[in-house]
Amino acid sequence: METGQGNQNGATPRPKQVFFFDIDNCLYPKSAKVHDLMADLIDRYFSTHLNLPWEDAVRLHKEYYQNYGLAIEGLVRHHQIDPLEYNTKVDDALPLDDIIKPRVELKQLLADIDRSKVRLWLLTNAYVNHAKRVIRLLEVEDYFEGVTYCDYSKVPLVCKPHSDMYHKAMKDAGIDNYEDCYFVDDSYGNCKASQELGWTTVHLVEPEVKSPKTRASKYQIQSLEELRAIFPQFFRSGSE
Repeated sequence: METGQGNQNGATPRPKQVFFFDIDNCLYPKSAKVHDLMADLIDRYFSTHLNLPWEDAVRLHKEYYQNYGLAIEGLVRHHQIDPLEYNTKVDDALPLDDIIKPRVELKQLLADIDRSKVRLWLLTNAYVNHAKRVIRLLEVEDYFEGVTYCDYSKVPLVCKPHSDMYHKAMKDAGIDNYEDCYFVDDSYGNCKASQELGWTTVHLVEPEVKSPKTRASKYQIQSLEELRAIFPQFFRSGSE
């Protein structure tokens, strides 16, 4: 699996269309509560490194997440923290080996996608370390051609829902036209931004999550399995 720019020199012509998949709370369910564990580590980081009372740390974390899409972006902008050190204390500190396990239904879904018709690519706001850990634990690394991630080593940070992140993903995947981009994510803001850019977007809203009053994108699903019915052209005939 490539990180960043994909291989452009292969002898076999590649499908021009790309399906981008978010990772966290998308390839595994929210019930895994990885987000909750991460939020707690982020709150602790705010409290410790900014010397804030717990309530103020929680409030500022939420504020930065809402304003920038990532708490770390607010920390870098306003407090000049070291993003890679933050990653060590937060993402890399998550006990993922105890939480994330291979999911038969996910592996079958990805296996049923005809990759002669569409290429699969990952698009995440996490750093590459976290992205690779999750994909390895899910045992789905062989299904994806590459991953576009938020590069914590480069400031300013580029992440969803900023349009630069979607353009970065297109460049990495070697794709020029918005109409050739398909995307599924659990974030309302990320889906809304990609839909406005011209990508065909699917908002994943699990059954236990409150459905938004206004849809973020053209499509809204409760399970990745619904992708089969929405995009039958991408699945092998006879797959269920």
